[in-house]
Amino acid sequence: MATNKQEYLQTVLETHRMSHVEDLVNKFKSKRDEVKDALTSHYGSQIYSPFDSGSFKKHTAINTKFDLDVVVPVKRDSFDTLDKMFDSFYDFLSDEFGENATVRKQTVSIGIIFEEDSDGDVISLDIVPGRELSQDQYSNDKKLNLFVSSDYGIFSSSTYIQTNIQAQIDHIKAKDNERKIIRLLKIWNNNDGKEFKSFLLELITIKAFDTEDISGNLWEKLQQVMTYIKDNVTNDSFKLIDPGNSNNDLMDTLTSWGRTNLSSRMGTMLDRIESNSDNIKGYFPTNSDFEEEDKSSSSGYGVKTGAAAFSTPPDNQRFG
Repeated sequence: MATNKQEYLQTVLETHRMSHVEDLVNKFKSKRDEVKDALTSHYGSQIYSPFDSGSFKKHTAINTKFDLDVVVPVKRDSFDTLDKMFDSFYDFLSDEFGENATVRKQTVSIGIIFEEDSDGDVISLDIVPGRELSQDQYSNDKKLNLFVSSDYGIFSSSTYIQTNIQAQIDHIKAKDNERKIIRLLKIWNNNDGKEFKSFLLELITIKAFDTEDISGNLWEKLQQVMTYIKDNVTNDSFKLIDPGNSNNDLMDTLTSWGRTNLSSRMGTMLDRIESNSDNIKGYFPTNSDFEEEDKSSSSGYGVKTGAAAFSTPPDNQRFG
């Protein structure tokens, strides 16, 4: 019997809902708040209030792979240079949490991976310090300069990147249809090699909806977005402008081969699913841990009471 692609994809999303891992999410939030309080206490008037970002804030997180991100806006006169700012945050977090966690420098963030607890859960956070461009300017424009501590695609030739993380968050507000497709593409990407940055998949999905008349049921919308990706990413003129900085084109993070590979992968998936609807299950797997629980759950996406918990240590080498 052929797979009903619409119903199957709805099940995929349901089994990946964050509501299934409420206990774990609460642990993440507790550690996040602990780190926020420590940063606020230590840096005081040198910083503005830390705020949440990343996929959890954007409501695009999936329960098989997530972490919590905290952005710390730093006042311009607090540090002479961005590298001093970055090193200061790394040193403080290492001193404060290093006995019970691995603290490591990442591309634009400092990762904290806490030791496995009694339930076997591993809590990980990304702390992103960013300095305002001019003194007292952040409250008005929300722009920050981030220190780049290692090669990072289009930023590899620079030691900093200017961004507006709040603009990135605002860019996806009230886009419920886009969020569903983004989650599905993240599920595919995580299952199929994790080759593509989540932020790139996010922006290209939003652009597809903005550019094309994406409509129909869940499968039809996914199919149209995948077709859009297949047909456009190999075009040299195709751009994905970062809403946080109009000078950043996320397509520059892909080589020519990377563009071809992404287009080809989309084309192959579309062809195989068209030839046999059962193939959709290999590309967009359910989270089998919650298939039974899903049968009695609602279709919401938020966090609900009474869910099970598990943890997958994330790969934190990404931004946005």
